[in-house]
Amino acid sequence: MEKNKIKIAIVDDHRLVIDGIRSLLEDHPSFNIIACSDSAKKMLDILKQQPVDILLTDIMMPEMNGQQLAKEVRKLFPAIKILALSMSGEGDIVSEMINDSDIAGYLLKNISKEELSAAILKIAGGGIYFDEKVLEELNRYSNMRKQNDEAHLTQREVEIIRLIEKEMSNKEIADTLFISERTVETHRKNIFRKTKTNSVIGLVKYSYEHKLI
Repeated sequence: MEKNKIKIAIVDDHRLVIDGIRSLLEDHPSFNIIACSDSAKKMLDILKQQPVDILLTDIMMPEMNGQQLAKEVRKLFPAIKILALSMSGEGDIVSEMINDSDIAGYLLKNISKEELSAAILKIAGGGIYFDEKVLEELNRYSNMRKQNDEAHLTQREVEIIRLIEKEMSNKEIADTLFISERTVETHRKNIFRKTKTNSVIGLVKYSYEHKLI
C-alpha cells in the first residue's frame, strides 16, 4: 500500500512550520511525507534524487522564494504538483504564482487539518484547490487591474503620480523628470481626467487602491 500513497515534500524556512504541517499530515492513510527542507535550493537537490507527487512550499523564503522555486520545479519536474502555503493571500502574489508558476493550489497557513488534507487529495487527483479568501482577494485584485487598464495610464503618468504622492510641486516634478512645468501641468490634468478624481487626496487614494504606489 505504501507505493500507492501520495508522496509529499515540504519546504519552509521555518522548521516549526515544517514540523506543524508534518504533524497534521503524517497520520493520514493516503500520505507519505518523504522530504522536508528549510531551503528552497536544497529542496531542488532533494527532488533530483527523490521524486514526489506534491510539493508544499512557502512563498516568502530567503535565497530563493516560493515563486522562483515553483518555476524551477515546473521546468525540471513538470509532473510535480505545487501547493503554495503562505501567511499572505495578496492578489498580486497569487496572480504571479498562478500565471508564472502554474501552481495547482494556494492556501493560507491558518487552515485546518481537514482542509489541507482535502486540498492535497484534490490536487493529487488532477484538480486545483484555492482558499476562498485567496480567491476573493484575487478577484478584487483582478478587478482593480481591469479598472487601471481602463484608465490607460502611461508609464510617465504613473511616475508623476508617485511624485505627487511625495507632495512634490510641479516645478520639483519637472526638475526631477527633466521636463517643463507646462508638460507636468498637462500630465496632471490628464491623470485627474483618466482616474476620475479631482483632488490630490482622491488621486492618492485611487493610486493605493490600484497598487500604483
